Amino acid sequence: MSKASEAADLLAAARGSGRAVDWRDILPSDRAGAYAIQDATLARIGPLGGWKVGASGPEAEPVCAPLPASGLLASGARLGPEFRLRGVEVEVALRVGRALTADDAALPDRELARAFDAVYPAIEVVETRLDDWTNSAALAQLADLQSHGALLIGAASTVSPASVDLRSVEAHLSIGEDISRRTIGGNPAGDILRLLRWLVRHCADRGVPLLPGQIVTTGSCTGMVFAEAGTSARARLAGFGEVAVDF
Repeated sequence: MSKASEAADLLAAARGSGRAVDWRDILPSDRAGAYAIQDATLARIGPLGGWKVGASGPEAEPVCAPLPASGLLASGARLGPEFRLRGVEVEVALRVGRALTADDAALPDRELARAFDAVYPAIEVVETRLDDWTNSAALAQLADLQSHGALLIGAASTVSPASVDLRSVEAHLSIGEDISRRTIGGNPAGDILRLLRWLVRHCADRGVPLLPGQIVTTGSCTGMVFAEAGTSARARLAGFGEVAVDF
């Protein structure tokens, strides 16, 4: 059995049992190994519903993870006690409008943007299957679907994909009565089209090209804020709409 298969077995079992995995037991040697573990994990828990992509800075290489379709939820959904980390991030998500190939990564900006047919406000709930998550290696987190738990999706906005500029997005987040955060241009990746262009090429090269109807979420506009059990998170992206999740 390959290292990727062994790691995926551990991660899939952790999802079912709620018992965390020692991150050293699934640690890949590089990003290619992390992506192989992602693919093997999705084969056990799929099907594929979309992707998350982000970057730590405007020139940093993006990273991505597939999103299981089972975790794509409508705004207002209630998440159960299996969500123990409850990290909350406010994001801009898009829907893929047509099948995309590696050649599409070279499209001019406006043509690439037109390949996406809807924009949504979203909350990603960060979750982990790893023990000692705060001290775990970044590659282990990447292998664990980049710590993805669920994606709450609001109503489609009237914003055109071509006009989305992460550098000017205004995001508001409130959790319960005690936590409130407002950011403008808080997504460190900067250019959304750079992320999308990279993802189109990456997915095609990986053998899982983007397909119509899939959702792509593009990284946090607010950073990550932790919610307590029994609270609600409410977010508003100015011009995009609102989205919420209950814990």
